Amino acid sequence: MSETLQPDPRRWKALMFIALAQLMVVLDATVVNIALPSAKEDLGFADSTTQWVITAYALAFGGLLLFGGRVADLWGRRRTFILGLVGFAAASAIGGAAVNTAMLLGARALQGVFGALLAPAALSLLAVMFSDGKERAKAFGIYGAVAGGGGALGLILGGALTEYLNWRWTFYINIPFAAVAIAGAVLVIREPAGSLNRNRLDIPGVLLVTTGLVSLVYGFTRAESAGWTDGSTIGLFVAAAVLLAAFVVVESRVKAPLLPLRVLTDRNRGGVYLSLGMAVIGMFGLFLFLTLYMQGVLHYKPVVNGLAFLPMVAGMITGSTQIGARLMTRIPARHLMAPGFLVASLGLLILTRIEVGTSYWQILPGLILMGLGMGTAFMPAMSLATYGVQPRDAGVASAMVNTSQQVGGAIGTALLSTVAHSAGTEWAKAHAATATDPQLFALQAQVHSYSTAIWWAVGILALASLTAFTLINAGKPEHHASKSEIEDAVPVMAH
Repeated sequence: MSETLQPDPRRWKALMFIALAQLMVVLDATVVNIALPSAKEDLGFADSTTQWVITAYALAFGGLLLFGGRVADLWGRRRTFILGLVGFAAASAIGGAAVNTAMLLGARALQGVFGALLAPAALSLLAVMFSDGKERAKAFGIYGAVAGGGGALGLILGGALTEYLNWRWTFYINIPFAAVAIAGAVLVIREPAGSLNRNRLDIPGVLLVTTGLVSLVYGFTRAESAGWTDGSTIGLFVAAAVLLAAFVVVESRVKAPLLPLRVLTDRNRGGVYLSLGMAVIGMFGLFLFLTLYMQGVLHYKPVVNGLAFLPMVAGMITGSTQIGARLMTRIPARHLMAPGFLVASLGLLILTRIEVGTSYWQILPGLILMGLGMGTAFMPAMSLATYGVQPRDAGVASAMVNTSQQVGGAIGTALLSTVAHSAGTEWAKAHAATATDPQLFALQAQVHSYSTAIWWAVGILALASLTAFTLINAGKPEHHASKSEIEDAVPVMAH
């Protein structure tokens, strides 16, 4: 028996390729954003279409994540991981070669579909391959650093590729990433046998949750452009509420649910999903408004804008691998997550003081604190979200982590954009009589709108900290998985 419980000797090599695949998915969320102006000019699509390049990906990715997680549990995580990589690379090739708007939008939607297979498969592979507490802490520390810092690295890479090559390379760059990860998956990744969920796929659940999540994400996207009181926005939110409520009812009654409610109702996992979703709202606020501020007010070039985020990436890596990973097996997760989110909110608090003439050195401490805080909190959050879950549910538990981040991102973009727009308009009305320099006045209104939105992000991150501290009550994880967990998860290694 003891021989069959030995961990896979190639698990650390496997981690490198899993992290690389996750980096590709996270990079893609921001790398394309910087290339949009160039793509728009080259293909000649309208302003109204620009948002759809982002939305097409978000809808497919967010709507299909739970389905992708269930496919990984049913069909095999390694197999789903490889399929996701192949499909993502193919979709990226189509996007890079796009000759018209329809081809580009189709490629983005396809990227979302295969990303929804790839992301939960990657995280659930980690969950079932690393059962020892100390090893799990190190593995999730690396994964958390990649997941947290990848978005900022995407800004750097997107700026460099757009400036020195062209926008098409923001798609083509995914192909070598995917090729290396596919080779690694074939050669070194093995998942434990006996951890699959062979129950039939819950088709009603798939349809309800996919349409419900698509309605929810699109509702927030629609709110940003049409307003919160627009009839179509309200209709989408009502539809999302009805569909997701019906999904919960179905899942409580069917024999083999898509998302077993035991995954969602566990106090600690529920606390992670909720607090992580709120934290991502704050993080999106930072990326969105600081990027607009650096390029529109400080007049940084895209590549310089990306490089300006490097200290935050360094902070995330330090927080995740040096603070989170070292302390995760010594103290309860909430004692890392709650202070981490609070430190991140203090970083944002510094950034609320931006003005038209603010220097980068005044912004720098805020970026470092934001990175340290989010890195420290992300790693135990991702580990706890899948810790102790039954192996047959690892895929959907992992998918819920991605879903909470995706929904949080959609809410963050829509909510904070609306707040910024309203704040800028109100400030301009209140100060119109004192305006002497129209250009300076416009910049001041912009900066005030960004500052107000970041204030909201400060409050949301503080609320995430309070949520993590209140809801999450798990003690420090054991160095080794429980006996029942081991017997369920790793009876033999599949070859």
